[in-house]
Amino acid sequence: MSIAELAATAKSASIKLAAVETQVKNNALAEIAGALKRRSDEIISANRQDLAAAEKNDLAAPLLKRLKFDQGKIAEVCAGIESLINLDDPVGKTLSATELDVGLELYKVSCPIGVIGVVFESRPDALVQISTLCLKSGNAVLLKGGSEAVKTNRILAEIIAQAGEKTGLPKGWIQLLETRQDVAEMLALDEYIDLIIPRGSNQFVRYIMDNTTIAVLGHAEGICHVYVDGDADLDMAVNIVVDSKCQYVAVCNAAETLLVDETIAATFLPRIKTALEQKSVELRGCEKTRAIIAAKPATEEDWSTEYLDYIISVKVVAGVDEAIEHINRYGSRHTDAIVTGSKEKPARFMDLVDSANVFWNCSTRFSDGYRYGLGAEVGISTNKIHARGPVGLEGLVIYKWKLLGSGQIVADYCGPNAKKFTHRKIKISDR
Repeated sequence: MSIAELAATAKSASIKLAAVETQVKNNALAEIAGALKRRSDEIISANRQDLAAAEKNDLAAPLLKRLKFDQGKIAEVCAGIESLINLDDPVGKTLSATELDVGLELYKVSCPIGVIGVVFESRPDALVQISTLCLKSGNAVLLKGGSEAVKTNRILAEIIAQAGEKTGLPKGWIQLLETRQDVAEMLALDEYIDLIIPRGSNQFVRYIMDNTTIAVLGHAEGICHVYVDGDADLDMAVNIVVDSKCQYVAVCNAAETLLVDETIAATFLPRIKTALEQKSVELRGCEKTRAIIAAKPATEEDWSTEYLDYIISVKVVAGVDEAIEHINRYGSRHTDAIVTGSKEKPARFMDLVDSANVFWNCSTRFSDGYRYGLGAEVGISTNKIHARGPVGLEGLVIYKWKLLGSGQIVADYCGPNAKKFTHRKIKISDR
């Protein structure tokens, strides 16, 4: 089928999926988890083929790490699915209720967005997370993963589609795209697709935004910061910085820049240098940093670079206000953290840093839908409309207005003898 035909099929399926009962969706999720476990050998075999081809093509080490989908990764995605089953269905919830007049009641009710097109990086686990989140939220989905993962993505999409059909989901709710041309064609299909979620470089996200009339939700780069304040517990700060940078370097919520208060720089920088170098991290520092420790010179470009590698830029700042100014200038509005024993400074930091996720005394790596209890995520949004931060189930639904009347017409509410609206709020618990 052509991409337009795939999208049309997904659109038709989305209308039916919007009305599927919660138990049917949960049964489908359970069947998907079971099928992934049963067919794990096939999945791992396909992934090994992708890895071998990627190594032959000299794919960078961090990207190879993302691409790997072994038994441990399968166990992780299955645990995420089981967590998703236990979450409330976000569809069909009454968000507000208002009596406009006696016998005329208005309800704001959550509903699926419809058809979502997601273009994501070389992480097969992302395909599972995205598709199952879309399923639970009642959305059909068109998926385009990295070409490096083509064989892994094919078998995963096949397993998920078959499990869904087996448990009563409408055929065609999940579709897999494989080429850049497929993506280009998808961007023109605003009659079928309601939302595009791109995950990738700033240049790629900008390309998507500039070449479609479909609404776009997502983030470009993950330029995340950790600011170590003068009142920080330095042992805590070392642990948080190392985890933020090194726990998984090839992801968007890994720290790329370390900011250090000048009052503790002479004490803290040698300690963090030792800890980071034990993890093979290269340090690139400002002049003040290099006056204290040996580091490569940091350029202006470093402050706005997402390394996704064992590299971190380091800057000494004159307190929390300069840290905030630096983050708002160079950051990507993703995730930024402050480490301090003060109670006043983190409040200022979290109020003034213009990011989707702002943390106090914890790793930037916590910025994740699964860790937030959202049942994984389709991505992290730095947008300021609809959804922000990790986009889980609630970010994949919108709402509609339902008005229940008993014969009312607008003419009765106009003119000199117009009836008056009561506009009385109705307690949702009463309905």
